[in-house]
Amino acid sequence: MTDDLLIRIAEALERLAPPPAPSADLAASPAYVWDGRAIRAVEAFAPVDYDLLTGIDAQKGALLDNSRRHAAGHAAHDVLLWGARGTGKSAVVASVVGQLQGEGRDIALLQCAIDELASLPALFSLLRGTNRPFILFLDDLGFDEGVGDARSLRSLLQGGTAARPANVRLYVTSNRRHIVPRHLSEQDDPINPRDVVDDRMALSDRFGLSLGFHALDQDAYVAIVRGYADKLGIDFDPMEAVQWSTQRGSRSGRVAWQYVVELAGRNGLKV
Repeated sequence: MTDDLLIRIAEALERLAPPPAPSADLAASPAYVWDGRAIRAVEAFAPVDYDLLTGIDAQKGALLDNSRRHAAGHAAHDVLLWGARGTGKSAVVASVVGQLQGEGRDIALLQCAIDELASLPALFSLLRGTNRPFILFLDDLGFDEGVGDARSLRSLLQGGTAARPANVRLYVTSNRRHIVPRHLSEQDDPINPRDVVDDRMALSDRFGLSLGFHALDQDAYVAIVRGYADKLGIDFDPMEAVQWSTQRGSRSGRVAWQYVVELAGRNGLKV
């Protein structure tokens, strides 16, 4: 076999399985994403202003305090944010990081897609190479079938050689308090029904801080709309805001923001 043929074979193999792209500079950006192979910088990190998040004062205050400790290198918890959709769970995570960066704290947000959980040990290996504090954000976590992935994540949170490094804390959102749905059929397990339920709930127990987010009442919803509208200098009709939420069958921070986007569009503004 000639040298030219060997070179051509090697080049063909590289095209089929290219080496992973180099990770971004972990000290240079405010936010990153992990794609399962490399860490990439977020080009435009623009979280919602911390002060604009209303109706969740206790939750955002607790999350800010915990994150501030982590940014300072002090003991801090992994956090589970659970509750109804659109109530600000995801927004407050980014907002808290942005608030701390505005205070001059050197902390970064790093988001990982739920379908990349199996690659977290590789990510942790990269993050061990820096002392910068990171918030690893897993959005909308849930395990509908089995508990294998839940057990793997549990071991990464606490114990084992693949556990998350000291400069990383996990912030996880879920629509369910115990992440894995509980079904009445679990009680009918012929072997040990309680073991099945306990095993599924054990993951949520690994989070030192658990913050519940609940559906808003009408006054809280209107207050959120008012906060956004005042920020943009827009007048609004509270009854129209309520009607907007009624038509969508939900009162939430997300729906409030959608209504304000509608108002901004009517007024020829950009948001």
